[in-house]
Amino acid sequence: QVQLVESGGGLVQAGGSLRLSCATSGGTFGNYAMGWFRQAPGKEREFVAAIRRNGGISYVQSVTGRFTISRDNAKTKLWLQMDSLKAEDTAVYYCAAGYAPVVLSNVNSYAYWGQGTQVTVSS
Repeated sequence: QVQLVESGGGLVQAGGSLRLSCATSGGTFGNYAMGWFRQAPGKEREFVAAIRRNGGISYVQSVTGRFTISRDNAKTKLWLQMDSLKAEDTAVYYCAAGYAPVVLSNVNSYAYWGQGTQVTVSS
């Protein structure tokens, strides 16, 4: 069983930056692909970024060039550096872990989820 805890959310002005962290426990972190998803009010949860066990990375097009996902298997932590934030990035951000997911962007590829951290970008 993998436990995930996100932190680092908050209120920031448009154009600003935030760095989200995901601390994990249980399981073997290096065995899992890790992802970030977000959910805005009234909308479905959507894929943001993911990183495979071997370091392969995928981003949703709307954050490419602005967000950077990274992981440290020794520290069993995942990060999402978010720069040039826009109002449309406002959402609850979730960390997720999945074992060998075929499709990184599919929510059903991930078995474990954190509780989420709120990111609010003011325009």
